[in-house]
Amino acid sequence: MKHIFKISSFILAIALIFSACKKVDDLPVYNNGSAVSLSSSVSAVAAQAADSNNVVVSFSWSNPNYAQDSSKYKYVLEIDSTGRGFANAFKTVFTGVYSGSLTGKQLNDGLLSLGFAFNTAYDVDVRLSSSYGNNNEKYYSNTIKMSMTPYKIPPKIPVPAALYLVGDINGWNNSPSLDTKYQFSLIDETTYAGVWCAGIFNFSGGAYKLIQELGNWGTQFHMVTGGTQNSGEFVQADADPAFPAPASGWFRVTVNFQNGTYSLTPAPARVPTPANLYIVGELNGWNNSPSLDPIYHFTNPSAFVRTLDLDITGGGIFKLIQELGNWGTQFHQVSGTPTFGEFEQRDADPAFSLPSAAGRYRIKVDFAANYYWITRI
Repeated sequence: MKHIFKISSFILAIALIFSACKKVDDLPVYNNGSAVSLSSSVSAVAAQAADSNNVVVSFSWSNPNYAQDSSKYKYVLEIDSTGRGFANAFKTVFTGVYSGSLTGKQLNDGLLSLGFAFNTAYDVDVRLSSSYGNNNEKYYSNTIKMSMTPYKIPPKIPVPAALYLVGDINGWNNSPSLDTKYQFSLIDETTYAGVWCAGIFNFSGGAYKLIQELGNWGTQFHMVTGGTQNSGEFVQADADPAFPAPASGWFRVTVNFQNGTYSLTPAPARVPTPANLYIVGELNGWNNSPSLDPIYHFTNPSAFVRTLDLDITGGGIFKLIQELGNWGTQFHQVSGTPTFGEFEQRDADPAFSLPSAAGRYRIKVDFAANYYWITRI
């Protein structure tokens, strides 16, 4: 009887073991994967503002074969100027798909972030990185050569021909005799985010308004309720509230007509406008002697602006001086690029950089805003 009980217990145990076992799903299979092959629907894109919400370019790519679960495949589309090695590329992420597209607005915002000028065609490189999830091991596709042209975005508020700051800072004087130091400078509209005006002003409290025609309060811009001393929105209207001014100090006032906003940031004191200005650098052998060729002398089109039209072979660095033979009177770059930036007066580096492409350029230096521009003409 004891023997039969042992056999029964053994059979029962075996049955319990088998009944507790369930079929386990197949484990996912992971492969090393491979670089994808990338292709584009077009070779050139020149969208218009009306195309903002429309697809303007599509890309497709092959399967990298990382695993059975393709929903975790991650792709990053990169677009940058040809020859820059994708160092400053704008990127768009796609997940679990084998194709992707960009609307006119998505592409335009990206191209403008690269510093591209409106309505100008640029050669760009496009590639796609792929990985499994957030795995740091990436593969890069072939590089596609394309042409892309950003379009001009209509500003939220029409840009005036001129802009002036009037308030406690100047006794609320809006007459035609207003000192030109209260006039804004118009920054090149290729600046990212659209059309801007900027100026450096020495405030001591109170308030101010912005007008576009001296002697006429009806053309003013005023702050939208909720704005602060540092930033906010504005509209065109002959009304209050005025803009609150900082208690003291030099500030750069930036007025963005593209999106209808303003901002104030601390700034160095406005650089005095020199009577003369010269360019000295690799393009002329760093020759700052009184015998410097007149082609390197700036002209004076207005009280605060100095300009120079010059042929360059591409690349190189330079400095700006106001007295030949004297490095101590130079101006140097604070921040910026070969096309736009901020400067100050100081016998120091860094020097300014020239665009890499050869051609004829206009160098514009604005001492009312401490900005410089280098544009191809």
